[in-house]
Amino acid sequence: MPYIQCHGADLYYEDHGEGTPIVFLHGVMASHRFFEPQLTALSTEYRPIAVDFRGHGRSEKTELGHTITQYAHDLQALLSQLELENVILVGWSMGALVSWEYVEQYGTETLRGLVDVDMEATRFQWDDYEYGLTDLDGLKTTLALAQQDRVSLIERLTEQVFKDPPSAETRTMAFDELSRMPAPIKSAILFDALTRDYRDILREIDVPTVVCAGADEKRGSVASTRHVAEIVPEGSFELFEESGHCLTLEEPERFNRIVSQFIESL
Repeated sequence: MPYIQCHGADLYYEDHGEGTPIVFLHGVMASHRFFEPQLTALSTEYRPIAVDFRGHGRSEKTELGHTITQYAHDLQALLSQLELENVILVGWSMGALVSWEYVEQYGTETLRGLVDVDMEATRFQWDDYEYGLTDLDGLKTTLALAQQDRVSLIERLTEQVFKDPPSAETRTMAFDELSRMPAPIKSAILFDALTRDYRDILREIDVPTVVCAGADEKRGSVASTRHVAEIVPEGSFELFEESGHCLTLEEPERFNRIVSQFIESL
């Protein structure tokens, strides 16, 4: 399986098919495996690529570099080394933050469009932001679990991610992937991701963007995700009624159709 060296880290990635490159960016503590239905189905028409961020999945567990900014630098190195152009970036949860940070750092010259998969402009409850979902106490609780009880943290994340209880196979996969990350890396990236604020950057994005939200609100609110589509200049919105946070696995056929229709519309 292929690895690529990006800023001192060996990153695992999967590269399928030919045509328009679709680069999938996973959520915190997750991996490329949360995009398996996309890597398989979309490879008949496009070139889906999924990478494990440093510290995640099968990528190198580096001591340093666990910030959204560094992940965006690693993404730029990946796109450059693979010589990708007219890229569709699909960011799920934290992966959306990485896509927005990439735009902030490198612009949109190599991009054709963005897909936000159920991610808000910011998770934190800032005084001037009505959609905040995480306060200081919630952040402290999450970081404590990352250090003291990884099983409880994984179980809590799994409960929040899916609208309905996942199958035994999916639950096993999720536990396997979410448990790969060492505790120090968890604490670093969880703190960074949960305190990021991309409202100003979203207002400057100059490529078409489709925002997808799961209707189940155990993890977050539809309104907070819809807000992204409202502030991105070329934003559109899609609601997934049968999904929670992980709609790539919960409604894969509809999600794949939305991505395909989005690409063909560009």
